[in-house]
Amino acid sequence: MQTCWNENHAALRGTVDALPVFSHENHGVEYQVFPLAVPRLSGTVDRLNVVAARPLLERRPLTPGDRVEVQGEVRSFNNRTGPGSRLVITLFARSVAPTREEPANQLTLAGVLCKPPILRRTPLGREICDLMLAVNRKYGRADYLPCIAWGALARRCGGLEVGDGLRLEGRLQSRIYQKVVEGVVQDRTAFEISVMRLEPVEPEAAALAEPAD
Repeated sequence: MQTCWNENHAALRGTVDALPVFSHENHGVEYQVFPLAVPRLSGTVDRLNVVAARPLLERRPLTPGDRVEVQGEVRSFNNRTGPGSRLVITLFARSVAPTREEPANQLTLAGVLCKPPILRRTPLGREICDLMLAVNRKYGRADYLPCIAWGALARRCGGLEVGDGLRLEGRLQSRIYQKVVEGVVQDRTAFEISVMRLEPVEPEAAALAEPAD
């Protein structure tokens, strides 16, 4: 069994869907966010939020319609600005470069299962399993990333336990759902990792760190 070394790598190729706008500032560095549209083979388009340091984007200013490749990490934080807390998933960019290659959406993650898996069936009878994977960053923080598996892989995931070390490959995807707030139906977007491959790994002693804000 391999050792879990908390891997987090994403490679996306898609189309810039809007101009970058201010996201936040950290240690004197301004960060911007922009949506990246990445089509699936089915024709569905995932609209994913990319966060990048402003100096990185100033090297080549982005405009809607640009085709780019983004290398980075999947990040999470708890949004406490509204009622309750809500897990926000973004792609933190290490590099952004123009590309003519075909669209791509590839993730590799290694971490620890931090909640009991939830095995269920869709209304059409297809098996599905929800997972929450904790992936450590440096300096004692972790990203808590929602993952989803289907079919035979879902049944296998249903037998996992909290604390199990996992390494998986998949894709970052967006999903529109509806929520009723004070009697009003609102469209919201959820982000999750669709699991394609999965293998057990040996978790590190400090695999469960504090959630990242």
